[in-house]
Amino acid sequence: MKPIVAVIAPGMMGSVVAKRLTENGIEVRTRLTGRGAATLQRARDAGMADATDDQLAACDIILSIVPPGEALGLAEALAPAMSRAERKPIYVDCNAVAPDTVRGIAAVVQASGAIFVDGGIIGPPPEPDSKNTRIYLSGPDAAKVTVLEQYGLSTPVQPGPIGAASAMKMSYAGITKGFTALGAAMMLAATRAGTADALIAEMTISQPALLGWLTRAMPRMHSKAYRWVAEMEEIADFVGKDPAGAQFYQAAARLYERIAADFDGPNVETAMLDAFCAKKG
Repeated sequence: MKPIVAVIAPGMMGSVVAKRLTENGIEVRTRLTGRGAATLQRARDAGMADATDDQLAACDIILSIVPPGEALGLAEALAPAMSRAERKPIYVDCNAVAPDTVRGIAAVVQASGAIFVDGGIIGPPPEPDSKNTRIYLSGPDAAKVTVLEQYGLSTPVQPGPIGAASAMKMSYAGITKGFTALGAAMMLAATRAGTADALIAEMTISQPALLGWLTRAMPRMHSKAYRWVAEMEEIADFVGKDPAGAQFYQAAARLYERIAADFDGPNVETAMLDAFCAKKG
């Protein structure tokens, strides 16, 4: 029997994860109440069906794919329906949250009688037959979710308890998105100082790979910055025993907060970043 899967929510990542599943014959349910036109269109394009909380709780597997700040709230919202469900689902938190946060989410889910698996997504929204996107899984029931390998997803099991997959995600995102924040700060500083052209010329000679990575990543960051605020705060919690490290990621959160506001408003700093990247050619 093919599993029935809930994917919440149909955002940029969740909708493409859902599409991989529906293209492979899986029924995918989601929550669409109160969602905007763009979200509704993504859900339609992915073949997702709107469902009540009880219908979501009746699924075999629930994949929680929401902004980090909404992860606990989603588990709490679905807990009553999962408590009522005769056959308990497997609830996979796939969000960019710290191990301590995911253990709190696990406590809510397990109190409902549902099975909890820790997850962490690394990579872009998954393309067909692509192994560039992996949903790392951990915890004693992680192997139960690897059935999704048969239906278009890559789901490696990360050895360790609940929290191990989230630790992997925090470590990876701390490098990639932390590095993007560092690059953005210096691109803006160089532009304000009038040295952007000189910086690009030097990096073209001495750091071509680094320059290429930054100028490819930066334009894609603007629309995601609002989601990365809470993610940086979760990473700050993850490295909390290192005060300097925690302060670095709190500062990165504030930078992404500012970029997100600029992207939705005057587009001053985002335009500066785009101009810097365009200079590379």
